[in-house]
Amino acid sequence: MNDEKKDLVTQEKKEIEAKKEHTTPLKRYVPATDIVETDKELMVFMDMPGVGKDNITVKLEKNVIKIDGLVETTPYSDLKPLYSEYNIGNYSRQFELSNKIDQSKIEARMENGVLSLVLPKAPEMQPRTIQIN
Repeated sequence: MNDEKKDLVTQEKKEIEAKKEHTTPLKRYVPATDIVETDKELMVFMDMPGVGKDNITVKLEKNVIKIDGLVETTPYSDLKPLYSEYNIGNYSRQFELSNKIDQSKIEARMENGVLSLVLPKAPEMQPRTIQIN
């Protein structure tokens, strides 16, 4: 067994290159995302600090799942930062889904600034035991 610890490397916040014009003055960022696979599903975790449950949309259209999260800027409107390392902005990301995902059973939950998506695998893609006759 290997007892070596590996340091986790964090990534800088990536701004989305503007391909379309938006009506909000905020920048748009790609949320940091982790994807985990089990025998029965894929789980997607996206960090979206400052985004509330009511300000997020998850759309599924033509095998593409699109996620948009809007940051509520009211708490920051009267502040004049003297120094800032954290950029405020909205989030957007999309993924093309394969036919291995049962799209009718996708679930989403937003908690503490983290969006969790559960993408169940289609029954025919899940492991199963074959009965021997």
